[in-house]
Amino acid sequence: MEYFAGLDVSMEETHICVLDRDGTLVREGQARSSPDAINDFLAAGPACAGVVFETGRMAPMLYHGLTECGIPVQCIESRQAYQALKSLAGHKSDRNDARGLAHLARTGFYKPTHVKSLSAHAIRSLIAARKKLVGQRVTIDNQIRGLVVVFGVRLPRALSPAFKDAALKVSDGVPGLHAALNGLFAAREAILAAVAAIDADVKKMARKSKTCARLMTVPGFGPITALAFAAAIDDPMRFKKSRDVGPYLGLVPRRHQSGEIDYIGSISKRGDTRVRTLLYEAANVMLTRYAGQLKLKKWALAVGARSTMRKARVALARRLAIILHAMMRDQTEFQIA
Repeated sequence: MEYFAGLDVSMEETHICVLDRDGTLVREGQARSSPDAINDFLAAGPACAGVVFETGRMAPMLYHGLTECGIPVQCIESRQAYQALKSLAGHKSDRNDARGLAHLARTGFYKPTHVKSLSAHAIRSLIAARKKLVGQRVTIDNQIRGLVVVFGVRLPRALSPAFKDAALKVSDGVPGLHAALNGLFAAREAILAAVAAIDADVKKMARKSKTCARLMTVPGFGPITALAFAAAIDDPMRFKKSRDVGPYLGLVPRRHQSGEIDYIGSISKRGDTRVRTLLYEAANVMLTRYAGQLKLKKWALAVGARSTMRKARVALARRLAIILHAMMRDQTEFQIA
């Protein structure tokens, strides 16, 4: 007899349900949300042929930890699980969700999703932290502009040395404003130092990675974009075709078809928002700043001439994603023709 388990994971505890092939309840209970505790609970019962849980913040740690313990675990997209669980239980509870996930594992009515490696998540954390810090720096710059504009002063570009000098010059002789600006500039300098430290780490990591070195041969690709794309793909062999990367990153148009209704909308914007944004920016750099002759650039400009430049950038970003995946898979460099 085969047995299957469903895990409803939360930050503190995980509800576990074990069913047999016929759907009969074998055992259920709770355990701490750690690989060792869940493994101990499952080891106390019959060996499971499949264990299923949803994507979430705890998913990478649990997936890799349980895999190391030899448990045949699969992670499924939370949106797919939500739609399936609604039809399996009359009301939502952690216990019912665990039982519903066990039924999904038993029937195989799910599509497993790839769980990125912990090293890929570490790179994504670094890039996310940089983006957050840059956003905080922009917020502080805007706050400083708002404070001094009351006194009739418009400041220059925030990253120029004259920005701080002009702001502090306005605050001379105004005690309240001077104290406020000193505090904001102290926080701003700390953020700039943190961003510079992260940039140094990013460049160092990109130089050490052969994959990133290949990706940076593409015009418009720097260390951040290369690292972000490599971390998002993680394992290039998990895609059967390079064309599958476009839908994975949300760079293909939506389509809705029902009976006589059939229309194509804007891009789906599914997947990694940060990587999609970086690809769009790289496409814009290739179209506007790269002076060399590229067939890819000519193709995108022709798309822009027929439609709009915004659609041309999206189309070029999608094409770049396809090319970059092929470069990772085949370990080749970008060929400039």
